[in-house]
Amino acid sequence: MVAGGDLASNSSADAATSNDGGRTWTLTNKPPVPGTIFCLSFVHGVGHHDFEEGDHDYDHAVVITAETAPNFDTGAAAWTPDEGNTWFALPHVSGFWAVAFTTPKAGWFVGNGGQILKISF
Repeated sequence: MVAGGDLASNSSADAATSNDGGRTWTLTNKPPVPGTIFCLSFVHGVGHHDFEEGDHDYDHAVVITAETAPNFDTGAAAWTPDEGNTWFALPHVSGFWAVAFTTPKAGWFVGNGGQILKISF
């Protein structure tokens, strides 16, 4: 999965998935964020293969962060349980530049002014 956008318009945040190792890409449904997507992270985190057998609830869940020009401090965040088929805004999560997970219960946003916000599923 990849994501990005065009900061010149602040209205073109897009994400895409590939089922053939990146030879071809298909746009997902439109993420519910303005600006451009700065970061995305799969929720399963590092070591997801160590989960117990059958624990694959988060294999396709992704969290994104976005920013808007010109100030880069008003971006939004959202998540999808199914690699972009459906999206859910994360209300009141704004101004973060990156997100990463170690497990579904341990993820962090980092952003402007040294902000750190824990997220878990």
